[in-house]
Amino acid sequence: MIMAKAVSTLSYVFFLLFFFFAKIINGTESNEEVGVYELKRGDFSVKLTNYGATVISVILPDKNGKLDDVVLGYDSVKEYKNDTTHFGAIVGRVANRIGGAEFTLNGTKYKLVANDGNNTLHGGPKGFGDVIWTVKSYSKDSHITFTYDSFDGEEGFPGNVSVSATYMLIDANKLALKMEAKALNKATPVNLAQHTYWNLGGHTSGDILSHNLQLFGSHITPVNNQLIPTGEILSVKGTAYDFLEPRPIGSRFKELPNGYDINYVLDAASPFHLRKVAVVQESVSGRKLELWTSAPGVQFYTSNMLHDEKGKGGFIYKEYAGLCLETQGFPDSVNHPNFPSQIVNPGETYKHIMVYRFTAN
Repeated sequence: MIMAKAVSTLSYVFFLLFFFFAKIINGTESNEEVGVYELKRGDFSVKLTNYGATVISVILPDKNGKLDDVVLGYDSVKEYKNDTTHFGAIVGRVANRIGGAEFTLNGTKYKLVANDGNNTLHGGPKGFGDVIWTVKSYSKDSHITFTYDSFDGEEGFPGNVSVSATYMLIDANKLALKMEAKALNKATPVNLAQHTYWNLGGHTSGDILSHNLQLFGSHITPVNNQLIPTGEILSVKGTAYDFLEPRPIGSRFKELPNGYDINYVLDAASPFHLRKVAVVQESVSGRKLELWTSAPGVQFYTSNMLHDEKGKGGFIYKEYAGLCLETQGFPDSVNHPNFPSQIVNPGETYKHIMVYRFTAN
C-alpha cells in the first residue's frame, strides 16, 4: 500500500471512530448474559466476550495463507473469571498501578482496594476486566459495543461513571477500538487499557523474543522495585529500552532484571492525527502488527510474570509467551502532578482510540 493511501485510510478511520459510533447504538437490545461474539471479514476473525469486554481470539493468515490465533487466552469464559493474567480484557477504572492504593483529589483522600502488594493494579481485585458488560450493539461484519455503569465507591473510586467500548472492523485487515467514560456526578480518574497478549507466530509458537519491534517512544517513566513510577521522565537513547529502530525484543534482555514492563512516553503526532505506537513483525509467519492511538503512553510488557499458565487447547504458556502494547495514560498519574492528568470532571467524557493494522508478507 502506498504511503498516500495509508495516510488517507487512517484519516478515514479517525473520522469513523468519532462519528460512526453514535449511529450504531439506536434500537438495539442490551444483553447482560455472558456470551461470545465474533467479528469476521474474510479470513480475519476476532472473538470477544462481554465478560471484561475481552478479546479472546484474533485469527489471521500468515504470508502463505495459513490461519493462526495470535492472542493468548483460555477455552472457556469460566477460566477468564478465575484468571490473574488479564488476558485480552479492558482494564480500569484506572489501568496500571496506583502507588500506596490511594490518591487525593480536590482535598479528599481516596483509599482504594490494594491487590498488588500495597498498590492497586488495573482498578483493583474486581476492576472493569472482571465484570459483565452489557452488549449494546452488535453486527458480525462490522462492530460490537459493550457498556458498563461503574458505581460511586467501586473499588474505592469516586463517582458514577458510564463506560463504553466499541470494537470495529475496518477494511479487510484493521481492528479499531474506541473507549469512552463519562463522569456523572464526581470528579474521578479514568485510564482504560486493552490488555491483549500478542504472539504473531501463533499462540502456541513459543516465546516472542525473536519478534522485531519498533516502538515510537523516545522516553520512559522509570519505576521503583514495586513498579511504581518515580516521577522522572528519562530518555531511552543508548539503553535497552531503545526501540526507535527495529530490533528483536530479546536482543538486550541480559541488560534487564526480568524483561520489559515499562511505560513509554509516545512521541507527538501531528495535530488531529493518532500517534503511531509500534510496529511488530514475526519473520517465520511474516505477520506484522501496526498500532496507532490517541493516548499519551504505552505499557510494553513481555509477560514476565506468566508462569505455566494453561491456555487454549491445554497449551501451557510460559514466560515471555506474549507481548502487550497497552496504550494508556501514565501509571500512577494521580500521584504525579507532572504527568498528564487523568481526571475527568462531571459532564466530561474520557476518550481513547486504538487502531491495529495486520498484514503478512
